Amino acid sequence: MSGLYIHIPFCKQACSYCDFYFVTRQQQKQDFVDELIREIHSKKETEFTEEPVQSIYFGGGTPSLLTAKQVTSILEAIHDVFKTDLKEITLEMNPDDVSREYLSGLKSAGINRASMGIQSFNPELLKFMNRAHTSEEAMKCLEILEDSAFRVFTVDVIYGNPGQSLDILEQDLDTILQFNPPHISAYSLTIEPQTRLGKQVKLGRITPPEDDTVSDHFDLVVDKLSQSGIQQYEVSNYAKPGSEAVHNSSYWNHQNYLGLGPGAHSFWWNKGQHSATRWKNRGNLNAYLNGDWKEKTEPEELNLASLAEERLMLGLRTRKGLTKEELKNNYRFEFNERQLNYLQKLEENEKAKTGERIHLTREGLKIADSILLDLVTMTSVD
Repeated sequence: MSGLYIHIPFCKQACSYCDFYFVTRQQQKQDFVDELIREIHSKKETEFTEEPVQSIYFGGGTPSLLTAKQVTSILEAIHDVFKTDLKEITLEMNPDDVSREYLSGLKSAGINRASMGIQSFNPELLKFMNRAHTSEEAMKCLEILEDSAFRVFTVDVIYGNPGQSLDILEQDLDTILQFNPPHISAYSLTIEPQTRLGKQVKLGRITPPEDDTVSDHFDLVVDKLSQSGIQQYEVSNYAKPGSEAVHNSSYWNHQNYLGLGPGAHSFWWNKGQHSATRWKNRGNLNAYLNGDWKEKTEPEELNLASLAEERLMLGLRTRKGLTKEELKNNYRFEFNERQLNYLQKLEENEKAKTGERIHLTREGLKIADSILLDLVTMTSVD
């Protein structure tokens, strides 16, 4: 089973924290859709159509800047080319694009999961993030979404912002929970160097919050959501039982996925499952419209040792973790003595469970990135 990721590059404006490829001009939307359909058709009768597609994810950018008719034409092309056994088709949307008619059109097109980029209801935080929507629009769109035919939807929220108090975060969570979402993605603000936010931090104009503050935010998110039956199943993802994201879970489980559109990444196991290839389309809309997608950009061949390291890092970010047996059978990987000692210490400090299945506890997930960095650097036995 594989997944398709469709990168829609259009945005109304640049969010201060975003480092995904996007353009703010929108005159070429139909040209882009036409070229995307050509790229989809180019995959006919290739290795990418040998296994059924179980999930499609429209990301970006802002996919909700496409019309329902354009989304329909893209999905029709996918059904023409790929074998499908679809469990989930997600489309990211911004509150200022949502109307009852639009949601109805997307549902008719086949979209069955909406991903709503709320981030916050606080006007000052929305201004800081340079979001295109207002808190009023965010409330209105959630009302429409709750009342729509979408039974599965997810809401994005960002914590760890400069100046964001626990009270502000709690108000945001309380507001979201009024709408009974089956899934929430809560991300700690990441400061990427090339973004506007990254440049302001470098110049000393913005000071990121202390680690202890971000840790308190994390605890509030986990506690508040779990009280509503929305459990953490990955560092940044929370769901009611049975509403976990199929597409994102396939990334963490190291399954094949094909990226389409400018800036989209792909990952595919080679025959025999002893190596894999990762590549991306160049992030340049004009080049894409001229057929630049025909060439893989920066293809990277990954051997089993690299893949084992990657699977370890992906798997331990999830609540269920992964088994030693899977690492041994699929990646020929076994923990060395230093790593086993380190895992034992994590267990003693109640940050991990380390039987046949290894997984991080809530306290471990809070510092997952540093734990994973420690683990993968312990490649030799003293």
